[in-house]
Amino acid sequence: MKIILLTVGKTTNANLVKLQDEYQNRLKFYIPFELVVIPELKNTKNFSIGEQQEKEADLILKQIETNDEVILLDEKGKQFTSVGFSEFISKKILASHKRMVFVVGGPFGFAEKVYNRANVKVSLSAMTFSHQMIRLIFVEQLYRAMTILKGEPYHHE
Repeated sequence: MKIILLTVGKTTNANLVKLQDEYQNRLKFYIPFELVVIPELKNTKNFSIGEQQEKEADLILKQIETNDEVILLDEKGKQFTSVGFSEFISKKILASHKRMVFVVGGPFGFAEKVYNRANVKVSLSAMTFSHQMIRLIFVEQLYRAMTILKGEPYHHE
C-alpha cells in the first residue's frame, strides 16, 4: 500500500515546506508516501470558476489509476478524531488497494467529475484552511495515525 497526497499548486511558504518535509521524512518509517503536485493553471483570470474546476479536474484525473482508492479532502467530508482517522487508515490499508490517493483540490474545490470518481470524502476540520496549510495538517495527521497504530507515544489522550 502506498499513500499519495495529490495537490494542485505548490506550497510557496518556506516555513510550511520545512515542517511538511519533516513529517514526510518521519512517515517513510511507517508507510510508502509520495506528494504529487500538479502545477497551478496559468492565466486563470481568463477562466470562469467552473472552467478552472474542469481544467484542474482533468489534471487530477490523469494522475489517478483505475484501482486507486480516491479520498477527497473536502469540507463536506466525514470528520474524524485522530484515533478515528487512524482506524480509517488501518481499514483502508487492510482493504489492500495498491494506492490510496488523498486529493487536495484547487482554490475553488472540485469539479463534479472528481466527486464522481472519489470513493470517500474526508474533512480535516469544520474550519477552512489554505491549500498550502492543509498539506502540512494532513501529513502531520497521517504521521499521528501511524504512531497511534503502532502504539507509539506521539499521540496523547
